[in-house]
Amino acid sequence: MLSAIKNTTFIRNYAIAIVSVTMMSVALTDLYNQPSRIGQQDRLDNFSRVVSAGLVSQSQKIAYR
Repeated sequence: MLSAIKNTTFIRNYAIAIVSVTMMSVALTDLYNQPSRIGQQDRLDNFSRVVSAGLVSQSQKIAYR
């Protein structure tokens, strides 16, 4: 009888742990792939291209002086 109770408790705790990990991973994925975050990343990528082009332009001006 005691081993059946321990077995049931183990299965219950294991199920709770699996559900918790699954829910946390889904929430973390939703947070990471949030549309506003993706839009922010696109703006940062575009800004880095502008900065890179400005640095290349300035270095060419310095090189050809």
